[in-house]
Amino acid sequence: MAESSKSEGYSDSIKKKLRAIPKVDECLGWIEEHVEAPKAFLKAAVRELLAGEREAILSGAGRKIEDLTQKVLVPELKKRLAVKMAPNFRRVINATGVIIHTNMGRSLLPPEAMAGLATVGSRYSNLEFDLTTGKRGSRYSLVEDLLCELTGAEAGLVVNNNAAAVLLVLETLSKGKEVIVSRGQLVEIGGSFRIPEVMKKSGASLVEVGATNRTHLKDYEEAITEETSLLLKVHMSNYRIIGFTSEVPLEDLVSLGRKHKIPVMDDLGSGSLVDLSRYGLEKEPTVQDVIRAGVDVVTFSGDKLLGGPQAGLIVGRKKIIDRIKKNHLNRALRIDKFTLAALEAVFRLYFDEDKRETIPTLAMMAMPLDVIERRARRLVRRLKKTLSAHCEVDTAAVESRVGGGAMPEQGLPSRAVVLRPRTLKLSEFESKLRGADLPVIGRVENERMLLDMRTVGDDEIIPLSQSLLKVFEVE
Repeated sequence: MAESSKSEGYSDSIKKKLRAIPKVDECLGWIEEHVEAPKAFLKAAVRELLAGEREAILSGAGRKIEDLTQKVLVPELKKRLAVKMAPNFRRVINATGVIIHTNMGRSLLPPEAMAGLATVGSRYSNLEFDLTTGKRGSRYSLVEDLLCELTGAEAGLVVNNNAAAVLLVLETLSKGKEVIVSRGQLVEIGGSFRIPEVMKKSGASLVEVGATNRTHLKDYEEAITEETSLLLKVHMSNYRIIGFTSEVPLEDLVSLGRKHKIPVMDDLGSGSLVDLSRYGLEKEPTVQDVIRAGVDVVTFSGDKLLGGPQAGLIVGRKKIIDRIKKNHLNRALRIDKFTLAALEAVFRLYFDEDKRETIPTLAMMAMPLDVIERRARRLVRRLKKTLSAHCEVDTAAVESRVGGGAMPEQGLPSRAVVLRPRTLKLSEFESKLRGADLPVIGRVENERMLLDMRTVGDDEIIPLSQSLLKVFEVE
């Protein structure tokens, strides 16, 4: 429809403004002189800008006619184009102090893992090719031996996340049968995924026993029937019940399973291969502890306390793992070459005690307070030189969190850089930090922005300060 027919019924001044809006091709000629970008992005940016101008004019606002020019509109077009050209999946600086931050990619990978990703991504590999026989091989064999050696399990398998691991085990062992679980362990994990719903999808029937706060061995035993296929223990990694509580020791559950010839499964959730009490955290059972206790099948995550890529790891008795491997659902849940490469690199670091704590997740948990304090002081010195007129800068004692649903009640002593903006509202300041070219995500507490330096790398201090300078428009 022609512009003149669209504008019928509007005042002469509005019609005049609408006619003054430049054409798409004219704007393209302007912007193409200044930037290099795909034609589709250029056209989209131009059309969005012109549509916005048209809408503003029709609402009684909009620019003056003399401002609908190349000089005024090109900078606007550049801004829109910059947004379109920027990747949607971007790096951010995590200054929240949450080490395994679910919304920011969970565990960081060590350099060895990144090197492995680059190699298998840019070159052909033996993903499913047996170099010994020259025939087709299994991708799982590339990491299974390492996984078993680390955990003490007879066999192992890796799928794409822990929810998939739990689903696959339940579908293999318990489809059409009953699974007994304590009521206190019917957890909900991120994204509203709940153990009962996962179990329903697997085709298994849930049998709840005990009370929310107390479950006894006799509760499990009295619930066992001919239809019982599995005794399931779920680690309460993302919450705690305190007070009048009781939980069946794992060894007792294993003994009960042996007595009735029913396998026992432990969903560890985060899952750790090292004793975390060495970092000042509460002692948690490791995967090795659970295997030694005689559990038949264990599931846990790769990108949480392990410090690797997203993956769901399944370890246990060979006869059970072999059944799981043959499940056709396994193909739908399998991992790709990048996960395999990163996992192998991380596994190999665990065998070397001197290198183990170079895994970023473990390194951040183990980081001494004086190292964090030095980082905080370094950032404060940089900011006070340039931002004192715009922002009050100080340090404060805070607590970092492990994150990833692990150890919700425990904190790690840390230091934060405290920012109280003078020239911006705190909400505006936080928003501008998120919108920076390199976004900075901190936490707002007690009318102040906290940047916890435990999760800010030494090499991120300069780019972090540069993002802050841009927020306050300081050169």
